[in-house]
Amino acid sequence: MPPHEVIERALEAADGPALIAFLTAGYPAADSFLDVLSQVEDAADAVEIGVPFTDPMADGVTIQRSSHAAIENGVSLRWILDRLAGRSTAPGSPPLLLMSYLNPLLTFGYDRLAARAREAGVSGFIVPDLPLEESAPFRACLEPEGLALVQLVTPATSAERLTELCGQSQGFVYAVTRTGITGGEVDLPTELTAYLRTVAEKSHVPVCAGFGVRSREQVQRIARHADGVVVGSALVEVLERGDSPGEFLTGLRP
Repeated sequence: MPPHEVIERALEAADGPALIAFLTAGYPAADSFLDVLSQVEDAADAVEIGVPFTDPMADGVTIQRSSHAAIENGVSLRWILDRLAGRSTAPGSPPLLLMSYLNPLLTFGYDRLAARAREAGVSGFIVPDLPLEESAPFRACLEPEGLALVQLVTPATSAERLTELCGQSQGFVYAVTRTGITGGEVDLPTELTAYLRTVAEKSHVPVCAGFGVRSREQVQRIARHADGVVVGSALVEVLERGDSPGEFLTGLRP
């Protein structure tokens, strides 16, 4: 089964709404990365690993802070792939996705990134600053390895573009619940129901919603209209405090 289908099946097989957990690689400490990842895997249905970047423009202050600290800890895309490739994983482990801005991917080199990523156990990529119209070269490198390229949609996405993005997305469609940056206000927009219903109608893969999710009540509300949720800034804050990521994620499930 190609990796992009592994993502889809894992999300579809979740007990209740699927839970995709985001963590910044190498944060809060580089030497605890694999241990933190293991704890998160035990509680999540898929894991989104953030590649540190100097200008994470789609992210709020929490993830920006974690990204800058990880860079100071010596973390890079190469570092992440090396650590992932060197670990052992149990059958049925949650699929891993790399969330990266485009520059680290270009610097690493498309020509060898896809093969290296699959060797490291990565199933797909989320690249928030890569427009669909400019994604063909990257997609062409991912396709031979069966890796997913997840597309993001927002409440401001036009109907025509929503159809196009949902048609091209692999693994799942990332439905941003609001315009702006991650980790913003706690309340979800009142028009969320209609928006997620529209995305679900257009998508051939699971729809997972995120940006600002931090409570069981929010998860319950989103789960009525989407296949899963993405939890990012709130989980990073848990790691900052030294609390258990597994307990936090388990507590989010309805």
